[in-house]
Amino acid sequence: MKKCLLLLIMLCTQLSLFAQQDAWVYLTDKQNVSSSISNPITILSQKAIDRKNAHGVIIDARDVPVNETYISQLKSATGITVMAKSKWFNAVHVRGSETDIKNLTSTFSFINNIDFADKSLTLKTVQQKKVSKLETIATIFNYGNAANQIQMIKGDKLHIANYTGTGMTVAVLDAGFPNVNTMSSFSYLRNAGNILGGYDFLNRNDNVYLNNASSHGTWVLSTMAGYIQDQYVGTAPDAAYYLFITEDAPTENPVEESYWVEAAERADSLGVDVINTSLGYTTFDNASYNHAPADMNGNTTYITKGANIAFGKGMLLVNSAGNDGNYSWQIVGAPADATGVLTVGAVKADGTYASFSSVGSAIQPTQKPDVVAQGQASVVIDINDVIVSLDGTSFSSPILAGGIVCLWEALPNLNNNQIIQLVRESASQYNNPDYSLGYGIPNLELALNNALSLDDFLSGQEFKLFPNPTKGPIYLSNFYSDNQFEIGLYDMIGKKVFDFQLNTSQKQIDISFLSNGVYIAKIQSKGKSKMFKIVKN
Repeated sequence: MKKCLLLLIMLCTQLSLFAQQDAWVYLTDKQNVSSSISNPITILSQKAIDRKNAHGVIIDARDVPVNETYISQLKSATGITVMAKSKWFNAVHVRGSETDIKNLTSTFSFINNIDFADKSLTLKTVQQKKVSKLETIATIFNYGNAANQIQMIKGDKLHIANYTGTGMTVAVLDAGFPNVNTMSSFSYLRNAGNILGGYDFLNRNDNVYLNNASSHGTWVLSTMAGYIQDQYVGTAPDAAYYLFITEDAPTENPVEESYWVEAAERADSLGVDVINTSLGYTTFDNASYNHAPADMNGNTTYITKGANIAFGKGMLLVNSAGNDGNYSWQIVGAPADATGVLTVGAVKADGTYASFSSVGSAIQPTQKPDVVAQGQASVVIDINDVIVSLDGTSFSSPILAGGIVCLWEALPNLNNNQIIQLVRESASQYNNPDYSLGYGIPNLELALNNALSLDDFLSGQEFKLFPNPTKGPIYLSNFYSDNQFEIGLYDMIGKKVFDFQLNTSQKQIDISFLSNGVYIAKIQSKGKSKMFKIVKN
């Protein structure tokens, strides 16, 4: 009898849970948009303003906060719980019954539209096998140091050159960071004052170190910032970090995508340079919320669209590809499918494909994964200060992210897209990418050397590209070299859209046929190159 009663209670609880729907409520307008944009220090930190100015990123209406009056009114609506908000989308994530959510449109005039997480409240979708996106310990192995995973991407060469992340800011979006405030392996980070802050978007407080939280974020952070003398060095030990909890590890719900967008927005306002996300979203506890594989097309899911906005704001986003390679889902999840995300798959210690690593497909408009790093037998530090070995793209992502932080430290005048393209071009199979390894294993030393040659190359050539912005024709001034040059135009996701030959008699390029937007012009000769930003309008 007790068993029957327990089953009945569990069934009723489940039905009650699934009767509660999740939805995004998009709002019509914001307050004080013009004045906020003209006085950006009221909505952004000075570091964020400086970063945007340095990389030509426009401060626009998306940087203005959501109208808090609207949020207060939504909170007071019958049966509605406000879970999260997004200034980029001018949207609020709410939870309530289908009826109560739909009633909002007739109650409040400031609602533009409502998008339910359940894409069809009448048509049931086939439930996919749910696979945890968080890794579990495979084996405990006293590795001694993280030499192989750093050396594989030549991150150690950047350290030797004294590029260890100094002056760079990283946001780690994850599930929990227990003991980071007490572990000896993070004492170097703490003593340097390089934990800049943290926030738990689930519980709305700044306690990110709870012992009962998921250890996943601690493991991830250790690959970048952990330091044990003569035993372990993370890939960016001197960078500064924000620790944001956006993932509710025991459950799967679309609100976690909204928490992620909130955290990315906060990272942008704080002037963060690089975001690492070792999470991915495909299916949920409530099957009616499930994404379909066809949704992994680079611009459909809420979190993916948020990631693309974050990229447009000038941040560099690194994301794990996912661990579905051995499951029916197989392909990368969201937001790893985003065009604005550098997606990292996993290889073994010998550089060969790790079978669990999610693969790309023709669904994505850009090559996925972009690149790979060691994700099988990755060496991390657990919450007890013990060096262990774990499997997962959750670790290949931050291992590489830390290396990229060091690369960007060395090349502060380049923007996020230029750094990503350098990483791709340095990879082991750049000319022959596939859906398992992408462009291959990056060589960050090669990426740095290629970039440094940009300044040395043509140092005696003072030519300029003008007018810029342009409606079509571009001219080269002060160009007297006898060499022949090639110019390639790339869009902001790194895809080549145009090739042209230059010489002393031909100094004009016509790009009137291209869509309006920002492009990177890459001029090459004799194995060296130089890049310029071109705005077509």
